[in-house]
Amino acid sequence: MNLTPEQQAVGRRNFLKAVAGLPALAGLGVAAAAKGPVRGGPVRLGFIGVGGEGRVLLNQTDPAFGEVRALCDINPSQLAKSDDVLKKNKLPPARHYSEWREMLEKEDLEAVVIAVPLWAHADVTVGCLDAGKHVLCEKMMAWDVPSCERMRQAALRNKRLLEIGYQRAYNPVYQSAFTGVIKAGALGDLFSARLAWHRNGSWRRNGEPPSPGYDPSKWGYPTFEHLYNWRLYKRYSRGLLAELASHQINIVNWFFEAIPEAVSGAGSIARYKDREVWDHVHATWEYPGGRHVTFSSVESNAFDRTYEAFYGTKGTLIMRGESEAYLFEEGGGSRSQAPTNIEVTPKAGGPAMDASESRIADAASSSQARGGNAAPGAGAERLSSYKLEVSGFCSSVRTGAPLACGPDKALRSALACLKADEALDQKTRVLITDPIGTSSTT
Repeated sequence: MNLTPEQQAVGRRNFLKAVAGLPALAGLGVAAAAKGPVRGGPVRLGFIGVGGEGRVLLNQTDPAFGEVRALCDINPSQLAKSDDVLKKNKLPPARHYSEWREMLEKEDLEAVVIAVPLWAHADVTVGCLDAGKHVLCEKMMAWDVPSCERMRQAALRNKRLLEIGYQRAYNPVYQSAFTGVIKAGALGDLFSARLAWHRNGSWRRNGEPPSPGYDPSKWGYPTFEHLYNWRLYKRYSRGLLAELASHQINIVNWFFEAIPEAVSGAGSIARYKDREVWDHVHATWEYPGGRHVTFSSVESNAFDRTYEAFYGTKGTLIMRGESEAYLFEEGGGSRSQAPTNIEVTPKAGGPAMDASESRIADAASSSQARGGNAAPGAGAERLSSYKLEVSGFCSSVRTGAPLACGPDKALRSALACLKADEALDQKTRVLITDPIGTSSTT
């Protein structure tokens, strides 16, 4: 989705006005996280899986919230790169492990951050929960629905927290959009949404084994290629639907306050023949009330980039690149809102929303609800949502504060994507039944 500079200016201004009635940024869920754990000091953390995503979370771990005690990865080179992250952030070194069970036995940990390949989520998460640890596990929740349910039941059985890494749930842009736009009824009746995640390039990663004789077979990977490019193989991965769509469906479930009832679509390996998962995906979910949500992800053209668009009878909300939000009134024109103490001020990359009373935005590492011209998926705002995710998780461990996502919502997001994968594979429409029940729909 590409907007002209004029459209961006109008849409940005409308969005800022719509959320300006919130009390500074406290209504965006930032204030609680910014205060830090109230009791007990930083949570003692271990990391299992410190590849690209694991190191993002490691890099965004605020030492006021989490003390990194140990790192575990079956690839020694990833551990070395993680040491560099700790050193860069002037943090003490952490002990290394290649076996996560050994780490749990030898380290006095309270919680574990897990960023291993999707197929291993359930086994590692359940093992950590059964060992009495709280868990923050990367998304998607698990490779199949039974594994998701196994994780959920382990958290309940052990009375431990289980959070799944949907950082958008901690992102002030999305929190303000839900409160100030969706719940406020600014869009009117909401019947449709469009999701896109378009890229022009291969998902393949290029890397060398950590040593000439390195053998990952004892961990279930017949070759280093399978370990390093696990996302391209069906036995470990669910492809674009799991890695990309699950983020956006999690938002739709939240904003619609519902889960889909059916899904259909099409997928193909059109451009890159070096993989088992689709490189082009199109899906349509049917939600209660006659609502429809479409998703497309292609690896042959990046023009549309990444966005979630919500279309209502009174207006349109566009969320783009995790840091930009635009609101348009149906039929043109700008929205008229009463002025508040939240000001639009010039910042690098575009206007930002400042909390002039307490500067909470600055206290939370520039976590701002903003519109601007930042590249999608880049910028401090996207990284700050990871920081808020880890800090929020640690705060929940210490204070009992509610998780932003939690296993119920994460399971339902995974269910929608797994059923979409089934529909594309079978080339048919697939029904979706809530496995948890109707007590909580989001």
